[in-house]
Amino acid sequence: MKLPFLVQSWRRKCTAACRQILLKYLFPILILISFVTVLLVDNFTPAIAQLPRQEIRGVWMTTNDFDTLKSRDKVQDAVSQLQQMNLNTIYPVVWNSGYVMYPSALAQRAGIQPFVYKGSDGHDILADLITQAHHKGLLVIPWFEFGFMAPSTSELALNYPDWFTQKRDGSQTSISAAGEVMWLNPFYPQVQQFITNLVLETITQYDADGIQFDDHMSLPSEFGYDQYTVALYTQETNNPPPTDAQDAVWVQWRADKITAFMVQLNQAVKQKKPQAIFSVAPNYYDLAYKFHLQDWLSWIRQNIVDELIVQIYRPNLQSFVANISRAEIQEAQQIIPTGIGIMTGLRNNPVPMQQIKSQVRAAQERGLGVTFFYYESLWNDALEPLNERQAGFESLFPSPALRARVE
Repeated sequence: MKLPFLVQSWRRKCTAACRQILLKYLFPILILISFVTVLLVDNFTPAIAQLPRQEIRGVWMTTNDFDTLKSRDKVQDAVSQLQQMNLNTIYPVVWNSGYVMYPSALAQRAGIQPFVYKGSDGHDILADLITQAHHKGLLVIPWFEFGFMAPSTSELALNYPDWFTQKRDGSQTSISAAGEVMWLNPFYPQVQQFITNLVLETITQYDADGIQFDDHMSLPSEFGYDQYTVALYTQETNNPPPTDAQDAVWVQWRADKITAFMVQLNQAVKQKKPQAIFSVAPNYYDLAYKFHLQDWLSWIRQNIVDELIVQIYRPNLQSFVANISRAEIQEAQQIIPTGIGIMTGLRNNPVPMQQIKSQVRAAQERGLGVTFFYYESLWNDALEPLNERQAGFESLFPSPALRARVE
């Protein structure tokens, strides 16, 4: 603001020789300072603004996609299609029904799995997917789909019955989207160590870009009445667990224990692979916390989540918009890359392309990324012809949004 005054004063008082010296030495310095300042501002400001808002454009690959995953040629075609759609992240399942989808020495030692998920020529399907996806510039973040959940008929449940928790009436199962399941006790040290070891095996055995946990890295609120957990709660509070599974103190105690484990798990992952993306894909917060003891907002506030994808599977657009506009999602997107899980169809319940488009647009208008559930439903069992379906997805993202890999 004072620059014109200084220039006039300099003109009045300075001799010709003085001005010549100043012009020769001082002005170049001032110009250099201005140039450096512009460079710093241009380079520094966007880095802060853009990093938390890196756009997620992903797709989950489930066990329903095994026919694709087991074939190198089909994987190549799939990755090429996803690149054409301008997606940037693949989330392949690696933990489902008590089994892992890769050759695991840990699972083999635990006696819970022969290696059944081999490729058509006996190859490692996860390694092949990662290699091909990276070649096309896509990230691969393996997905621990079942979390603490396992079927009662699994080798895990049959061989390690003490690892599972129960309801107050002594029953051990609940009905989920995957059918009747049991729940590993997330407070039990052996369970925590087992899950941690599986996660670390995955991120160290493969060139994966991170690891993802979803709504099953939790515990339905009616569980936690097993002998171990009852004794632990009684020891710490001098009271037995309330008979009401929804009691606020009882809910918070169990949620806090799961949070403490997730903090430890994050630390273990970062120690092995500091740049690994620690991804979480829960349900919306009220449901996650009250009914599944999953306090993911606390996880974000404790800085252990690198990206968030909230599953909002609602056919009604008004309900969908209301859920993606929640305050906790707005809070998260100020800190980390945040996206919305969008249902693209199930084998017995196809989703029309128009619904998918409207939900993607609603997410984009709010600065949110998207991840589609799941790969096969993008094209197969759809209501529209294949070419129309593919054109519809390609129109959603006209330009790429690359996510840089950090080696």
